[in-house]
Amino acid sequence: MKENEKLICPYCNSEETKKFGITRLKREITQRYRCNSCNKTFSNRKLKHKTYPARIILNSISTYNLGHTLKQTKKEIAKRFHIKIPESTIHSWLKEYSNICTFTRIREQAVKLNKPEEMIFSQKLQHNQVYNFQLHKAKLALQAKELPEQKFQLLKDYLEFVQSNNFPHHIFSIPDEELEKRASQLKASLLRITKLEKQNLANKLAKLGLILADTNKERHQCIQNFMLINDSATVATEVPVYLTQDDIEYFKNKGFTIDFENYRTPITGHIDILQIRNGLIHILDYKPNAEKINAVNQLTIYALALASRTKLAVKDFKCAWFDDKNYYEFFPLHAVYKKTI
Repeated sequence: MKENEKLICPYCNSEETKKFGITRLKREITQRYRCNSCNKTFSNRKLKHKTYPARIILNSISTYNLGHTLKQTKKEIAKRFHIKIPESTIHSWLKEYSNICTFTRIREQAVKLNKPEEMIFSQKLQHNQVYNFQLHKAKLALQAKELPEQKFQLLKDYLEFVQSNNFPHHIFSIPDEELEKRASQLKASLLRITKLEKQNLANKLAKLGLILADTNKERHQCIQNFMLINDSATVATEVPVYLTQDDIEYFKNKGFTIDFENYRTPITGHIDILQIRNGLIHILDYKPNAEKINAVNQLTIYALALASRTKLAVKDFKCAWFDDKNYYEFFPLHAVYKKTI
């Protein structure tokens, strides 16, 4: 961790933390911290009761789930971390975390579709800042069964369009004075909805992904990477979407309640995590301190934008924001369309 980076307290989410001694383990030295807000002490996001460092355990799981054999995984970890791990130990980790890292259920099918180096497509997008658009090719193919064929094809076509030279990347380069064009910056008048608070597998995956982040700035990327590789539903990350004036007029003509304050089009954004499961397309956004945030506005815009780009119905989407402790989900349709009897 960089000297000027603040470590967030896992108990109260305060950044008022400071170093508080070390713990010497068999294979690593763990830095401990103390929170000035709640006075509790904690270590730097390590797995408890493990002989090997958490980073080695989680990277071993990810390496295997990218399609490498146990032998290849052992070799890759030895090369990267300069430590030899028995294949039996790696296998025990895979078994222990299989309930969280559910990709293991479809891994056998996935490795038949793509080699490890071809499993994930990655593209750096220069959109004001750099966004790393990633698409899990094998998982996308395997999740096709979760949607009707026509709906899946429409989504697949858009994800492939993002990769093409015809995608309008220029509209995502926004001057500072026009930042209100970003979905995360807009204020919208939406219908009152009921959000469902629940525990989701995303919480556990986020908790593991956070272990791999050396700084707070790396949290999003580490969680995205870990979910893309290790869960069974995430098919893409940092998916660029945009909403045009024509899109907005179309929804209004259909009776949707969509009113934005001081907006300019196209409205742009990037979906953190895109999942296909249970017959719906799920739009997820990682939000540290999720319980203190209401992301209905931002996520509803994402859903409208992706619906417009894919020509899918808004009812085909479900949205959620989450961190390692909380998960809040809702149907974006309920935020913009009032059902009439």
